[in-house]
Amino acid sequence: MAASVFDSALYGKLFSSGDAARLFSDTAEVRAMLLVEGALAKVQGALGVIPELSAKAIHRASMELQIDPGGLAQATGSNGVSVPALVSAFRGEMNAPEHAQYMHWGCTSQDIQDTALMLRLRQALGLVEEDLRSVLSSLADLAEKHARQPMPARTYGQHATPTSFGAVVAAWGTPLLGLLSELEILRRDCLLVSLSGAAGTGAALGPKAPEIRADLAVALGLGDPGRSWHTDRTPVLRLADWFCRVSLGLGKLGEDATELVQTGIGEISLGGAGASSTMPQKQNPVGPSVLVALGRHSAALLTALQGAAMPRYQRDGAAWFTEWLSLPQIVLGAATSAQTARALTKGIAPRPEQMEQALSNGLDMIHAEALSFALAETMPRPEAQALVKKLCAEAQEQNTALRQLVARDHPELDVQALFDPRHQMGHAPDEALAFVRAVRSQSAGPV
Repeated sequence: MAASVFDSALYGKLFSSGDAARLFSDTAEVRAMLLVEGALAKVQGALGVIPELSAKAIHRASMELQIDPGGLAQATGSNGVSVPALVSAFRGEMNAPEHAQYMHWGCTSQDIQDTALMLRLRQALGLVEEDLRSVLSSLADLAEKHARQPMPARTYGQHATPTSFGAVVAAWGTPLLGLLSELEILRRDCLLVSLSGAAGTGAALGPKAPEIRADLAVALGLGDPGRSWHTDRTPVLRLADWFCRVSLGLGKLGEDATELVQTGIGEISLGGAGASSTMPQKQNPVGPSVLVALGRHSAALLTALQGAAMPRYQRDGAAWFTEWLSLPQIVLGAATSAQTARALTKGIAPRPEQMEQALSNGLDMIHAEALSFALAETMPRPEAQALVKKLCAEAQEQNTALRQLVARDHPELDVQALFDPRHQMGHAPDEALAFVRAVRSQSAGPV
């Protein structure tokens, strides 16, 4: 098995992260760092910190030169960071030492790597957002069409009371709506430029350090933190937490879908895929299983990443390396979850007959709560509950539907309405339609 399923030739289609995969390639990282170096030189040239002619030459070269990541590997292994090798290779390839000497002026490796990371995370946010919007559109269509389709709700894995399939779908989608609503603030507060120099003081950047940082932020379309955040990993943690919650939110959908296609339940269908090698009757819930696995994987990695948020002093190699090991997997996990859910939600469909059958199974005891409240209109509620419990025990002992016993003992009740799940769904249909309106409202607004 490959070290990472995300770039595995064998498992890559099962765990497909789409365009996000290219953002965490060596080539993409080098390209992003070159972009930062070029923008920094351009800003410093405009402010007179380095010669403007040299700044233009460095900026132009950063757009044109191709640096092979493999050529940086040996030095990176020795230095523990790739930027010194990148700077050396760039200066050599540029072949203009009079200009190249001003590259990387006053900054440090972490400035370049953290800023380049933010450029890639910005793209990753956009890709996952696009997929989530597609997922929500599919879920809104499902919720609207089936807002009043009754089915059993389950607590502790057992039938509880009737709900609607539309409300179940809305419960899958509502956390995703919340995640999208966070993006504006997340982008503003967490996609930040880093420019603080070797120990976070900005000393080598000179008196114009704050101005350089602000202009670099504008040039790259990132935020200016107004400070050093070398050892404050809050921006990274908040972004990682968002990506992790994408995987967890979609993992909930995966858990429910896996349960609802079980033999003996079969209340939804998933569309194609999921063949067994030996059992032709099976359609395995592959997509839902991917979502559950990715949710668990991301949650575990987030714990490791949080442990890296306690760096020693002004820079800590071990903490930084832990971040490199964890963060890309969290982001790619979210991207894969969103891609998987995008395809899955287009194929999910309810099976109304199975839902109706599930509601009628269990000797009608799914309506026990409604019965206790109906009886409580003419007697104290504790007495009503005790009576219903007695009737449920009798139903089980005699294998007789609860409604028959109620019709026998309580002719004053409207048994047909009381045991009709369409009358017992509470506000579930309204919640389903409220979710639909929220999705449509958000999709009509600015993206």
